[in-house]
Amino acid sequence: MDRAQRLAVLISFSGTGGVERMVMNLLPAFSQAGVAVDLLAILRKPAPELLRLNGSGLRVLDFGVGHTALAVPGLARYLKTEKPAALLAAKDRAIRAAVLAKRLSRVDTRLVGRLGTHLSAAMAHKPALIRWARLWPMREMYAAVDRIVAVSEGVAEDTRRIARLPPEKIVVIRNPVITPDMLEKSRMPVDHPWFESSNIPVILGAGRLTRQKDFSTLIRAFARVRSTIDSRLLILGEGRLRPDLEKLAARLGIADAVSLPGHVANPYAYMARSSLFVLSSAWEGSPNVLTEALALGTPVVSTDCPSGPREILRDGRFGPLVPVGDAERLAEAMLNMLQSPLDSRFLREASAEYTVERSAARYLDVLGFR
Repeated sequence: MDRAQRLAVLISFSGTGGVERMVMNLLPAFSQAGVAVDLLAILRKPAPELLRLNGSGLRVLDFGVGHTALAVPGLARYLKTEKPAALLAAKDRAIRAAVLAKRLSRVDTRLVGRLGTHLSAAMAHKPALIRWARLWPMREMYAAVDRIVAVSEGVAEDTRRIARLPPEKIVVIRNPVITPDMLEKSRMPVDHPWFESSNIPVILGAGRLTRQKDFSTLIRAFARVRSTIDSRLLILGEGRLRPDLEKLAARLGIADAVSLPGHVANPYAYMARSSLFVLSSAWEGSPNVLTEALALGTPVVSTDCPSGPREILRDGRFGPLVPVGDAERLAEAMLNMLQSPLDSRFLREASAEYTVERSAARYLDVLGFR
């Protein structure tokens, strides 16, 4: 296929995070639209999900490096040889590497960057020097990017302010969260004893066990909920804070009602069967798990963190928003939603903008393929 129809996508695979999943959702839709896609992979960790892409019309090219900065020479050679019509770089470090590689290769490839994190909130508690080292390059390098895609209005405004970009340089495209595969997986059985009976409600949280997700506040809020309603709390995900969270549950006397099964291959089946999904994060970009829960008709409660939840829930229309770190207010909202849940058909309306078809079409517009 000629250059006019070729798209390169640069991404670092560091695990099974939201960015990786969103890019993987987009790639088949790009290919189905008649665009030849080269996935330029930086494999910081093994990514077995890439195996299913080879032979599907997509080319997977491994740069053989473990850090994004080390991929610049290889990326420059690729751009000079292949001359794709456009390059989509996912995450800040990939965007910076793409800017440098494009300068070295001297090609006219259209460069689009994707940002999924509210960087100001993420860096708020870092030392000043670390904040400067992360944010200053954005001001110096993002001017060379043709367009920045932000996953929420909050991320867009934060990026405009940090990088000092004109508003027209940034476009908001919702994440491609809802796929036929997700809906199919939600109907599969769940291997957990708490779902064998519907008499006791199960409250679900999901994400990496890190400070960002603030599951300690969720556990404290759940302790208050359980004093009123017999219930269970299930938190899907893995991370370095597991021992701290387990000790907190034990200290509060609720260890028997809190389960941390780790990473599960199919979280959608858990979401579809839970009585309530809770997002307790201190910050986000656009939380996919919140959108997934709504798409499956599960009632939700969320912190009003920067950014995304307020946009997804339309200022609280589709679920209550509570202050970050406020266990008392979170517990109150959880109790109210358990006692008076919103209709599942109504909740699904909130996720209409987050389909893979709509998201892919918007990306192709910005990339110059439509």
